[in-house]
Amino acid sequence: MKRTDFWIKTSKTEQSAAEEPSKNARLLTRAGYVNRQMAGVYAYLPIGLRVLEKIKNIVRREMNAVGGAELVMSSLQPREVWQTTGRWDDEVVDVWFKTKLKDETEVGLAWSHEEAILQTVGRELTSYRDLPVSVYQFQTKLRNELRAKSGIMRGREFVMKDMYSMHTSEQDLADYYEKVKQAYGRVFEQLGLGQDTFVTFASGGAFTKFSHEYQTICDAGEDWLYLDRARNIAVNEEVLDDAVAELGLDKSKLEKVRSAEVGNIFNFGDAKARDMGVEFMGEDGQKHPLYLGSYGIGITRVMGVLAEKFSDERGLVWPAAVAPFQVYLVGIGEAGERQANELYTKFIQAGIEVLWDDRDARVGEKLADADLLGIPYRVVVSDKTLGQGKIELKSRTGEPELVAPDELLTFFASLL
Repeated sequence: MKRTDFWIKTSKTEQSAAEEPSKNARLLTRAGYVNRQMAGVYAYLPIGLRVLEKIKNIVRREMNAVGGAELVMSSLQPREVWQTTGRWDDEVVDVWFKTKLKDETEVGLAWSHEEAILQTVGRELTSYRDLPVSVYQFQTKLRNELRAKSGIMRGREFVMKDMYSMHTSEQDLADYYEKVKQAYGRVFEQLGLGQDTFVTFASGGAFTKFSHEYQTICDAGEDWLYLDRARNIAVNEEVLDDAVAELGLDKSKLEKVRSAEVGNIFNFGDAKARDMGVEFMGEDGQKHPLYLGSYGIGITRVMGVLAEKFSDERGLVWPAAVAPFQVYLVGIGEAGERQANELYTKFIQAGIEVLWDDRDARVGEKLADADLLGIPYRVVVSDKTLGQGKIELKSRTGEPELVAPDELLTFFASLL
């Protein structure tokens, strides 16, 4: 992609903490990834969307690998569906955005989809032969939070991957639940968060004493996590005493860290299906309620956590798997620009994601943007280095080195 063909608006200055308290939002705004529309609501600009799509594709591959089928549910939700489980009541769920259609019908803007999935998909699963089924979506959720803070890590509007599995038995759901736990581990490993992300015991769903959250150590997070690193056990502070007793932990030896929730999974058992009257005909000729599991990952929240954890004084430092481009290409001088043009074509032909800064701008501005945008590698083609038959290659956090043009292409091809 040529910089002149791809709209990116970076800024030389960063907002103050008073204007934007969250580091992730300040960085992402200055680098042109997001734009704040109002408190807790951000637009994702072209380069920001590329990062979101990279995150989504990692998640999508792993959800497909465990048999998930992608769909998109409606954001508008009928009141009657949620009344069956009591979750239309503002005393039970206090984050609904509710409105009325022109005919005065009251509807809500989806904050989750468990009930909607059972209404839409579950009612079609009339026989045990139809089960199990797992479906997922990437969708913008809307939650009427009292205070929107932490930038894109916690907002009133955000993108989430939510998956729902339906089963004939408690055991079948438990087995699938474990598969998803493993898939989530692979997701966070690929995102570059594996070392600092823990399966965490948290408050339970409808069927189990504890649910499981995926918490990433992050100074900007809103949760406190207690770690037993030797046993690889993490507990959310909200259930600390119960978990200590249940798991036999030594509270005095637990490490307390700040964390951000990036995912969660719930075992709802057959409670929701019972409430909604969603049944299937079993092999025994009797009707039984479905067993439901729910599995979420905050896509935009993950992006915010990555921005918080992977940055320095010069800007963002994206892990390669989610970076919007792999290479930032700069030409210096007449010969350097010509060679950069030729190299750009070769990169494109080789399937290497490259952003060529072909603007009529100062070299210092281009190099500063390469750092600010956080692209993993910078390639500079100049008259000086070409005189040596070399091109400058620099990783985002490393030192520059001179390499031959054919070595450069071979290096990037090896990363594909």
